[in-house]
Amino acid sequence: MDHQQIKPYKKDSDYSYTLGAFPTYELIMARPNIVRKVLVHSAYTDIDKIKELCKEKYIPIENNDKIITKISDKENCYVAGVFDKFDCELSYDKPHIVLVNPSNMGNLGTILRSAVGFGIKDIAIILPGADVFNPKTVRSSMGALFRLNHHRYTSFEEYRQQFDQHEIFTFMLNGEHTLTLQDCPKPKLFSLVFGNEATGLDDSYLGVGTSIVIPQSPDVDSLNLTIAVGIGAYVFTNLK
Repeated sequence: MDHQQIKPYKKDSDYSYTLGAFPTYELIMARPNIVRKVLVHSAYTDIDKIKELCKEKYIPIENNDKIITKISDKENCYVAGVFDKFDCELSYDKPHIVLVNPSNMGNLGTILRSAVGFGIKDIAIILPGADVFNPKTVRSSMGALFRLNHHRYTSFEEYRQQFDQHEIFTFMLNGEHTLTLQDCPKPKLFSLVFGNEATGLDDSYLGVGTSIVIPQSPDVDSLNLTIAVGIGAYVFTNLK
């Protein structure tokens, strides 16, 4: 890939970036086949390690302070990976997290990282939603994006029709069932469904599967989406 073609990120482009050493290493280790090039800044001090890894994976590496500065909004970004955007299919025999219209790229990335941490590696994104390939999402995921399957759907109905064997659990402030460690359901296949940061899920989701409410104090109106997903994923995956 000619460095003259590398431009600041655009949603409609067919490539994106990892900004920072850690997510770039995760990209190389998890999906070396999609890496176009690794860029390294002259101030980076661990150059030998990444050069050796790129050589092992047959990935071009280039010192280019100018390009890194152009594509990064961080002053201390010394490593960047250029990678092809990729399509995934979700597993039919694994649990899913379903995000309905997630709107914040930082939150989306954090959720991806938490999901991988709890062993859920299939994420459905119901559009419209935040761009999973935006470098801000990639950076906040700390490379977890490359260790899971994600797929975007035009509607929840489209997702549900494809995975009709999954038991649906919708997380809502007015959910009918309180989530507890003692009474958490233990289905083999499940989908944990969450609304976006501003509006959550509308009341139509009360009739979809089992509606769940996470107990909280009355001093806040709701939990942050990333916290709610983390709690739900932890409870459902650690009681099996």
